Amino acid sequence: MAVRQEVRGRVLVVHIEREEKRNAIDVDTAVGIDEALNRLDDEPELWVGVLTGTRTVFSAGTDLKAGLDFRTERGGEYGVIRRQREKPLVAAVEGIAFGGGFEIALACDVVVASTAARFALPETLRGLVPTSGALFRAIRALPPHVAKELLITGTELSGKRAHHFGLVNRLTEPGHALEGALAVAEEICASSPVAVRAVLGAVAAQLADEDRRGWAETERAVESIRGSADRQEGIAAFFERRPPRWSGR
Repeated sequence: MAVRQEVRGRVLVVHIEREEKRNAIDVDTAVGIDEALNRLDDEPELWVGVLTGTRTVFSAGTDLKAGLDFRTERGGEYGVIRRQREKPLVAAVEGIAFGGGFEIALACDVVVASTAARFALPETLRGLVPTSGALFRAIRALPPHVAKELLITGTELSGKRAHHFGLVNRLTEPGHALEGALAVAEEICASSPVAVRAVLGAVAAQLADEDRRGWAETERAVESIRGSADRQEGIAAFFERRPPRWSGR
């Protein structure tokens, strides 16, 4: 199984377990995440979710060999990106959170990461653009110039630097991100679940118009590169493990 569920009291822990593929998301993994988060949404005795990878990697994003982004009915991309959640979701990040993996973290309410965590948006290096929320969520979570640097260069952001900028709420030693995320989840459980849901709903409502504009601009960016020669070259170069030869078309 690519996704494992674990209940710890009021907390549902969702483990992405495709380490041999750097926890890249294929259809089965997206469905597994979706099923787990549907359970979190639907079961009253569960109050908080924690989404994590393995001890060495969070997620490398979309499994390009398996095809591009797969959307579920309730969760959107990866089963989580467009989910209308009432219950808090905490990301526990070890190792890389690249591309869609970074976007999954941005879709969570709280991010706990170890000092070994690394965040990146390498899509432009492949002739692509981020499609799962980074074009608007990154500039909310980070200073705009830092976000733009990540978006147009593919450079990596360390866990320490991400914590400095406020993207990461809490920083842990390597191997302890899940432990830190569970501690946050327990703190959330000390609050009234009714009040927590009300707070998250109010925040989401205030961001709704901004999100709609963000998705519209994302779709426009996707359309602008869909038929480009650079997009085809970038994907080909990725699979052939060579530097791309850009044409600017």
